[in-house]
Amino acid sequence: MTSNTTAQTSVLTSALSEHAWLRAATLLVAGALQTLTFSPFNWWWLGPLSVALILFCCLPLAPQKLFRAGWLVGLGLFGTGASWVYISISEHGNTSVPLAFVLTVIFVAGLALFHGLAFWAWGKLAKVSTVRRLLLFPAIWILGDWVRSWLLTGFPWLYLGTAHVDGPLGGFAPLIGVYGVTFWVTVTGGAVIACWWLARTTRYASAALVAGVALLPWVTGPAVSQAQWTALDSEPTTFVAMQGNIPQQIKWDPDFLRDQIVAYLELTEDHWDTDLILWPETAIPIPQDQAGKIIDHINAELGENSTLITGIPWYGFSDRIEDFTYHNSIMAIGNGGGIYHKQKLVPFGEYVPLQQWLRGLIGFFDLPMSSFSRGPANQSPLEASGTNIMPFICYEVAYPDFVATNARNSDILLTISNDGWFGDSIGPLQHLQIARMRALETGRYMLRGTNNGVTAIIDEKGQITETIPQFERAVMTGEVYAAEGNTPYMQSGSWPVLTLAAILIVFVRERVIPRN
Repeated sequence: MTSNTTAQTSVLTSALSEHAWLRAATLLVAGALQTLTFSPFNWWWLGPLSVALILFCCLPLAPQKLFRAGWLVGLGLFGTGASWVYISISEHGNTSVPLAFVLTVIFVAGLALFHGLAFWAWGKLAKVSTVRRLLLFPAIWILGDWVRSWLLTGFPWLYLGTAHVDGPLGGFAPLIGVYGVTFWVTVTGGAVIACWWLARTTRYASAALVAGVALLPWVTGPAVSQAQWTALDSEPTTFVAMQGNIPQQIKWDPDFLRDQIVAYLELTEDHWDTDLILWPETAIPIPQDQAGKIIDHINAELGENSTLITGIPWYGFSDRIEDFTYHNSIMAIGNGGGIYHKQKLVPFGEYVPLQQWLRGLIGFFDLPMSSFSRGPANQSPLEASGTNIMPFICYEVAYPDFVATNARNSDILLTISNDGWFGDSIGPLQHLQIARMRALETGRYMLRGTNNGVTAIIDEKGQITETIPQFERAVMTGEVYAAEGNTPYMQSGSWPVLTLAAILIVFVRERVIPRN
């Protein structure tokens, strides 16, 4: 490795950056390494290594080459970490294997553009200075993740910080959230390069200082994780969840409607007096206006102090859109009440963008119940025996600031899902890990009910206390505790970290720091 610190340039080059094919292969591998940091692998320590490899390849590249480099990183990440979308397209989307493969490639390649554009902006802002590029990289990475969380409805998945629900930096999640943890993972990867560079130029004291600063949160994180940011009730709430393991192929088939309802009623038979009972997403697969007899039967069976919460489609007139519509919803029945309509819809799964042109082209664009409307903002929690329970349906739990904001008025968090769309892939396990990070960020119990796994009770530290394995029809019982108070992250959201990233860009970009 060589360095060039003339008045015109200050770039750090390596064999990885100078040979195009080697660089491309390394960038793909670096992106794929990030997938290994998440469940079910949980090799969180690969995060900084991946970032260091990316920087070794990219530091001296021109902005137009950085776009290609970033796209390759994204291709490696999403091609391995989000490839589970193929299962929903091929097996459950009535789509041929070749077409499902093409659509998956388009999906992955499109997501990778976020990294490509972020890397291009990185090059434009930092120009050719190694110092400037090292300082700006964490800021650019975080802002790229943030843009990906909301643009075109967002894909807030595969954030490096999520892996640290079981890692040393997890203790900082209630303080700075997943973006803040991700930020420090990228800082650490940059510090590896900085220390190498400083050591090569015999600036050992500076290298030691950089290493010490970068390692400090990793060393102190386990101690910080012992802090209790919320106060749990002394009296537990008894809880039971039913996992029906209904095959996705018959989920919306009218011929199997009665069998599905009977399955959940039979699973609940010995638990009607439990404080809180949970059925998963669309466990009742008909709209509430047609499910009156089922709801009445549940009310009649429930104990005096019991509440059953279930996923159910909702059909009716919406004042917000001034028309009749469907919502993907969750309802509380019994000693409590309330209904929540899902706000973060999955493109093509729950609604079809540009449906006037896409409907009817292929089976994937005509999936059952793919005409839901988005629910209104600022919905109230569900209520169960005086406990406020904030629900999130499937994909919604992946949005960190959305969960943190809505958790402020709640005692317990709850998420329901039907991960049967993704079969025996890593997708459902990643989804569970994301729910665990939301529990850790908010200092609240997260109750997770799914059709075919993984159903779980997650405590306020993001740890699983009870679970049902995937692909089993079973019942899970346990105890949960309501929480009072807000974590610092719930109060501020991700804005402190995003503001820090913006400040770095403003003050470190080339116009501020002279070339020499």
